[in-house]
Amino acid sequence: MAEEGKVGESDADSRLKDATESEDSAEDDSSEGSAAQRPQDLRSVLVTSVLNLEQLDIDLYRGTHHWVPRTQRLFGGQIIGQALVAAAKSVGDNLYAHSIHCYFVRAGDPKVPVLYQVDRTRDGRSFTVRSVKAIQHGQAILICQASFQVLQPSPLQHQLPMPVVPQPEDLLTVEELIHRYLSKPDLTESAKQGLNKLLATEVPVEMKPISPAHFHRHAPGEARRLFWARARGHIGEGDMKLHCCVAAYVSDFALLGTVLLPYSKYKARFTASLDHAMWFHSTFRSDEWMLYECDSPWAGSSRGLAQGRLWRRDGVLAASCSQEGVLRVKAVSENSKL
Repeated sequence: MAEEGKVGESDADSRLKDATESEDSAEDDSSEGSAAQRPQDLRSVLVTSVLNLEQLDIDLYRGTHHWVPRTQRLFGGQIIGQALVAAAKSVGDNLYAHSIHCYFVRAGDPKVPVLYQVDRTRDGRSFTVRSVKAIQHGQAILICQASFQVLQPSPLQHQLPMPVVPQPEDLLTVEELIHRYLSKPDLTESAKQGLNKLLATEVPVEMKPISPAHFHRHAPGEARRLFWARARGHIGEGDMKLHCCVAAYVSDFALLGTVLLPYSKYKARFTASLDHAMWFHSTFRSDEWMLYECDSPWAGSSRGLAQGRLWRRDGVLAASCSQEGVLRVKAVSENSKL
């Protein structure tokens, strides 16, 4: 049911659109060397809490640490990531996730734990399938199918070319963009309060928009956005299963909001993710910068479709995803600053 899905745009999506109201460019070098400054012994909160599950029984897990965005609903990306964690715990070390297909069926309650019940649907020689049901209050909030494969070589290999964009060292983070916007002398008090609330909310993913001006909501633009993203903190090489789980979490940031980019005269009154699919193509590290390319090929019937591609810095396509959601909008006040 659409109304029982994830309500409102994610906090990260709001940050991307609100912060980039500034017309300043992101060309200064204040963020240079940020990767070198990250303490390598600081484990990512995504590993230590957000995606950490407690095993209650065979194929039964509990998640108790929730990252709650401003919508005060559970973040859909976290439920997807935790469901994939649960599924991955039931397969052998030689199997790697290659696809997940999820349906959001009810809104998540951040005040109670989430139970993850794994069904071992099929164990094959090359492919293994798991079904995961995320449960709260005795009812499913998400249903996830995950497929794992034994790595196999193939002479068939091709991919789309990676977009040519500035490197992350030459761009500002969302937080730095917000600080720039806060320094504008004509900013209204209500706008300042809204942006300061965004800064006060800690997000476990670091993002650097490629073209901040493109996200200006008072002028229509292409239904496409690009930004660099990585998990905050250090994860390390680890196993690929963990990095896929983190990437599944990251993939839900700002994706559905791409649908709204061409419509400057409207803003979201209600949004809800309906489903989410993801395909993993190559090895990667989710704590290193990856380019997230999002676009929307279609919108209609109060729904919108968004697609995403995660690229490694060396040009390798790491993962692809698609999401459909409900989008109900209202007209934007002309004198609104946010």
